[in-house]
Order: sequence, then structure tokens, then C-alpha cells
Amino acid sequence: MSTDLEKLSEFVVVANRLPVDLETDEDGGKNWKRSPGGLVTALEPILRQRDGAWVGWPGVADEKVDPIVIDGLRLFPVELTSQDLAEYYEGFSNDTLWPLYHDVLVAPTFERSWWHTYVAVNQRFAEETARCAADGATVWVQDYQLQLVPAMLRELRPDLTIGFFLHIPFPPVELFMQLPWRKEIVKGMLGADLIGFHLPGGANNFLFLARKLLGLKTTTAGVGVRSALGHVDFDSRVVKVGAFPISVDSAELERQSKSESVLRRARELKEELGNPEKILLGVDRLDYTKGIDLRLQALKELLDEGRLDPEKYTMVQLATPSRERVQHYIDLRSVIEEQVGRINGDHSQIGRPVVHYLYQPVDREELIALFVAADVMLVTPMRDGMNLVAKEYVACRSDLGGALVLSEFTGAAMELRQSYLVNPHDLDGVKNTILTAVHQDPKEGRRRMAALHRQVMTHDVHQWAESFLTALAPPGPLPDDQFVTERESDFARNN
Repeated sequence: MSTDLEKLSEFVVVANRLPVDLETDEDGGKNWKRSPGGLVTALEPILRQRDGAWVGWPGVADEKVDPIVIDGLRLFPVELTSQDLAEYYEGFSNDTLWPLYHDVLVAPTFERSWWHTYVAVNQRFAEETARCAADGATVWVQDYQLQLVPAMLRELRPDLTIGFFLHIPFPPVELFMQLPWRKEIVKGMLGADLIGFHLPGGANNFLFLARKLLGLKTTTAGVGVRSALGHVDFDSRVVKVGAFPISVDSAELERQSKSESVLRRARELKEELGNPEKILLGVDRLDYTKGIDLRLQALKELLDEGRLDPEKYTMVQLATPSRERVQHYIDLRSVIEEQVGRINGDHSQIGRPVVHYLYQPVDREELIALFVAADVMLVTPMRDGMNLVAKEYVACRSDLGGALVLSEFTGAAMELRQSYLVNPHDLDGVKNTILTAVHQDPKEGRRRMAALHRQVMTHDVHQWAESFLTALAPPGPLPDDQFVTERESDFARNN
């Protein structure tokens, strides 16, 4: 191990994936490819400032990968077998927790063997983190795949300051109570010093569970966005709980959207699409939570009813491949591709499809060009923790053009109040809202987009990371009697 890797880290990020993926080229050589994700963008400067490290899976199964330094980032891979991927990731994380946390849009599977693997893999992540963290280091654990890590890590290293952030919704109590391992999950998260959610509702759901399941004393006042925190009295510690809505690298997106190459590509896209009067755009991971089938059904009915003219309007739907071995996703792809075929079969002309559908990732510049070209952005999830696509679109519209149709059941809806909000369960409401956005008065559209753009530029991903880490930082020591008095006073007021 190099000298850089032998040195223990003052700040450690723990996530299911590393910020790079290990790939094999045609000649069998191994290469590391950087991830363009927003989490990497937010945390990389902090890692560099704090001499930090990142613990995560390198993206290949059944392969031992040594710690490595890439572009100055110290990376500590966690090995996963094919069975781990099938049971911990595809199984418990994405066929148990994911549907449960997304309002049971499909039924979760409660498989005991998956749970045992989830526990074992979380322990592996905790042990790797304990090895690379310096005395008194700060550790930030990310997301639903690693909810047991905070408690496991605290048992191994009680000297650490531990934060945990959940990037997906935290479900209503009635749904979470279905989980056979509900107490273990809550206790796992309570190993952290600070637990963060996107929205106050998730924080309050968690605080209620801490009381109901574990009989703990809590304070719930002040879990609102950018406000004071709630607290849980657990294991002779006070665990802070709050809402920290994540965002995007707004300034960088705005800069790229103004570049000559992007503006030129946006013009080319409009020409390639036949210069329609309006371009509608959907950009999603192919997931049953995203409402892709819903917006396609709305478009089909508007075309069938003659309320949208197929010669004037075109839709582009990007669907990034996701969890391709999971049956729900296999079935969903078939449904969506059948819908696209039916719309185009009924309403397209030769060389002029109404819906341009791509089941493939696109590069970043192409995506930003699509945001610039699109007149109406359709973001219609049935349930979503935040939905950063909505914020990315707004960040790219410094020209104050375009319109955002946004599901009420996204975290982004709390902040982007000047979008055209819809209930995705109300198909007629979705159809009418799409028409309103398509036909919006230009002056009204600019007013709405100006407010949205201001919000996204002010509250960016760097502000999100800073606010969480500021809240995580331990306060100065209080005398023991003062600390007890303040805690008891809080509980007396709120219980």
C-alpha cells in the first residue's frame, strides 16, 4: 500500500458505489472511469480539503480490488460477490427496501436470506471504514443500501463522528411497519450522530418510529427545511434528525448550458426533430416510480382527442437502463416500448415520429442540449425522494424559457412551487396541465422560470453538503449538569 493509502483519513464518505467504476476493455485491461454523479461533485472538494477517503463497491463482482489513489482521491474498495449483488443489492435493497420506501407501488419481497446478506455486506462496509478512518474522524454514510453501517461502525469505532443521509423517501409509518426487520433498521440508523432526509415528512416519520418501535424520547419541533433539528435520546447519546434537501451543481450546469457547443447542439436537435412548434422532454432512469408510462398515456389521449396536433408537437423520452435483471424492470420496459409503438403507429408520419424514445444513456453535453431545446419538461414520478432532473432543467434555463410540469410527490415540489404541479394519479389533471404548460403565456412562463431559477441557483449541491456537515459537527462541550438539564427540558416541552 502506498504512503498516501497508509495514512488514515480525517473525513470518509461511505456509499454503495465508489466515485469511479472499474471497467474491462476489449484487450482485457482494467481501467477506472469517473462517475459524473452529483454526489461526487458535491463531496470531492470536501474530500480534498479534509484529506478524505471514499469507501464503496468498484462496480465489478467477484474481484478483489486493492485501495488506490486516483486524481488525488483515496479510494477503498469493498468486494462484493455475485451472490452479494443478487441478494444485498438486487434483492434486499431494490426488491425489498426500494418498493417499501416508494409507497409500495409494487409489492416488496421479504426474503430472509436477502436480509442476512444485507447485514453481512453492511458489516463489511463498516469494517473497511473503521480501518481507514483516523482517530476522531468524520464519516458520512450514504443511502438505503447501508442503513446498518452507522450502528456497526459506532460499535467498532466509538470515537468517530457519524452522519447518515437517506437519498430516497422515508415511508409513512404504516408502510414501514410491514418490514420484519424494522427495529434493526431504525437502530442501525440511530448509530449516527445526525440522520438526514430530503423532507421534513421523512424526518418526522423516523422520529415517530423511534418513539413507537423503541420507546425512545424524541423532540420533533424544528425538522423543517433549513431549520433547527429534531432529536432522539438513544444509548446515552442525543441523535440529531433533520431535513436537508439535496440539489445540483447549478453554477456549472448554467455555465455549460451557455456554451457555444451546447447552444449549437440544441439548434441541431430542433432541426433533427423537424423543427416542431414545441418539444416535450422526459429524462428518467427506467423505474416504475418515475411515471413514464403515465405521461405517455396522457400524451396518447391528448393526441387521440385532437387536443395536441402531432404535426406541431414532438416528445423525446430518454430512459436510462436500470436493474435490468429485476423482473419488474423487464416488464416495465416492455410496457413503455409498447406504448411508444402504439403512439407512433397511430399518429406519426414517415420520417416524423411523434415520440423519439431512447433506451440508453446519453453523454452530459447532449443531455444539457436537450434541456436547452425542450419547451416543456415532464417530471411525473409517482414517488421520488427529490428528483434532480427537475432542478437540472431549471439550472439550464437561464434564458427563462421553457416550462416544468412536476409531480407533487417529488421532494423537488416543496422548493419548485412555481412549476406546473400535478397529481400523477389524476390522468385528466396531468393532461390538462400539459396543455397549460404547452400553451403558457410567454410572460407568465418567464415569471415562473425566473423564480425557479433563482431557487435552484441559491440552494445548490454545495450548500446542501455544507449545511449537513455544519449540523453534523459536534458542538463545544457543555458541563454535564447543563447538558442533562437542557435535554430534560426539551423532552418535557415536546412529550
